[in-house]
Amino acid sequence: MTMPEKTRQYLADPAWADLWIRVRKRLETTGHKVAGTVTVDLDDDAAQRLSGLLGQRIVVGRRRLRLNELDEALRDSAARSGLVPVVAQLTGGPLRDRPSERLARGDTLQQLWDDVERALSGNGFGAAEWAQPWVQWLHQSTLLVRGGSRAVAEFDIAARALAVVLADRRTRRMLGELANTVGGTAHALDPDQLAGRIAVRGLGFALDTADPQTPRDRIELWEQVGVSVDRISGTVLTWGFRPPGNDPWSRMMQARADLGLISHLTLAELSVTPHELVPATTIVSGCENPQVLQRIAESGIDRPAVCFSGNPSSAGQLVAERVRLRYHGDFDWPGVAITGRLIAVGAEPWRMGAEDYLRAVSAGIPRIQLTGCPAATPWEPGLQQEMERVGQAVHEESVMDDLLGDLWDRT
Repeated sequence: MTMPEKTRQYLADPAWADLWIRVRKRLETTGHKVAGTVTVDLDDDAAQRLSGLLGQRIVVGRRRLRLNELDEALRDSAARSGLVPVVAQLTGGPLRDRPSERLARGDTLQQLWDDVERALSGNGFGAAEWAQPWVQWLHQSTLLVRGGSRAVAEFDIAARALAVVLADRRTRRMLGELANTVGGTAHALDPDQLAGRIAVRGLGFALDTADPQTPRDRIELWEQVGVSVDRISGTVLTWGFRPPGNDPWSRMMQARADLGLISHLTLAELSVTPHELVPATTIVSGCENPQVLQRIAESGIDRPAVCFSGNPSSAGQLVAERVRLRYHGDFDWPGVAITGRLIAVGAEPWRMGAEDYLRAVSAGIPRIQLTGCPAATPWEPGLQQEMERVGQAVHEESVMDDLLGDLWDRT
């Protein structure tokens, strides 16, 4: 995928040159594995640009950078590509896959796929119609080829996990319990482990579902075969939610709203609640920063609001899908990227237009330089253009009075 020219020019600036060279070397050495770190020396320009891309303050000097964070930031930016294709475009062409090259020099690669077929047969999948598309995906993704000496063992863990859950879907299991059974450790099937990635994709082929793209998608896929994943750590903050039902949970939320309490809702809790979290005609106001929700609560505004605390958790995504949501976030590149993701699941923009941005900038707020890779604003393309032209970020806290005013107008 070719990057927009303006984005390519931004990333190709000489300030980045040493970083991309070091990243390329690391990726070629590990077979394009987006993991581990690189150490680089950053001057003022490089540190500032990197701060904008990652959405966090990076200081000048020798720094160790995580490749997975660079990868996620580039995917969320206007580049719309991961680390491997971006580095290839910026450093002169496709990256070498040195581990694969070493495998190709002998019989190791053929041995790998022979071992995969034996693992399939050994776990009862030799004749399964969905097994061959799974193996074809493994060929195309090169996950196993890049998996090194543990590749076959990781595939066998994934295959054994599928054998267990597909043979008995009625028994409830925790993912960690299943992982310990088939892999000897409770983390063997975690999403950042090779066996976990392979198992989830294999499960998708077995159940004839698409490759899960979000944490919530992965959770729901495992749950189709009776496997429970962590559903309590990711929360979403809510204020003034009064579900219209008369069930115990709805009455509890109504009482919390009457008491003026903010509620932390987990995915586990949301999965057993009535579908209507607020009356169907009610508009819920969403924000990015918890300080905004705190001010709403302290002001005594009796209108429902939700705070996603940055990128929405699985619980946050579920709330966004189940209410009529209008959303406001930061006017910086990570902030408008989050806005775009929530609009994609049905939210309406709330004071997130070009005029809103320009009004905030002209109000004399503290000047914060807009850094990082531009993010698209498809709900209003003029917003991206104005943000690039002005070059100033506007955080939610700076327009708090306007947001509170909107809420007061509706009370």
